[in-house]
Amino acid sequence: MTDLDITADEPSPIPAERLTVVPANEASWEDIAAIFGTTDAGRCQCQRFKVAGWIWRDSTQEERTAMLRAQTACGDPDAPATSGLVAYVGDEPAGWVAVEPRTAYPKLRTSRVPWTGRDEDKDDDGVWAVTCFVVRKGHRGRGLTYPLARAAIDFARERGARAIEAYPMTAPPGKVITWGEMHVGARQVFEEAGFKEVGRPTTRRVVMRIDFPGDAGTW
Repeated sequence: MTDLDITADEPSPIPAERLTVVPANEASWEDIAAIFGTTDAGRCQCQRFKVAGWIWRDSTQEERTAMLRAQTACGDPDAPATSGLVAYVGDEPAGWVAVEPRTAYPKLRTSRVPWTGRDEDKDDDGVWAVTCFVVRKGHRGRGLTYPLARAAIDFARERGARAIEAYPMTAPPGKVITWGEMHVGARQVFEEAGFKEVGRPTTRRVVMRIDFPGDAGTW
């Protein structure tokens, strides 16, 4: 990371030399908590696809916070696994992307989005998934999800993934997508990272995927 400080009037996009993306276990809990803040992301704590039932009924704020902290293994650089990546602009924590084996997300098993029109093994842990982006207030609108998506590809591949998927939003003509809906990412973000559309389960969601060659890394 650099020792430069970000300012509120810094122009977009974020210069590549100011951006660092690290596995979440190499970040501190304070940095991760700062990214999530106290808005919708802070309430969810990236547990929407982790809580098997209805997230607001079947978990508490304290439980979700503890789950995220445990899943990231933050502050433990030697941890064998983590649940996402953290982006820094200079020394300031700025963004998050959740990326893990698809089997790590119980709620995906009961969602029709990943499976409609496809013959997929739900127990295949060689397929990884990008499920959520969080960009800290003050850094939004600067294209941070693009490098996070690219970093997620490398992260999954280096850890033995055979493929990586995402389930982004796509807006029909004349329709507006709110920021809250965009936590799964926008189609264009994944398209520019090299993902290809392999399914369109609804008018607003697409399934995008990259299959890695046989020499993908191992744990």
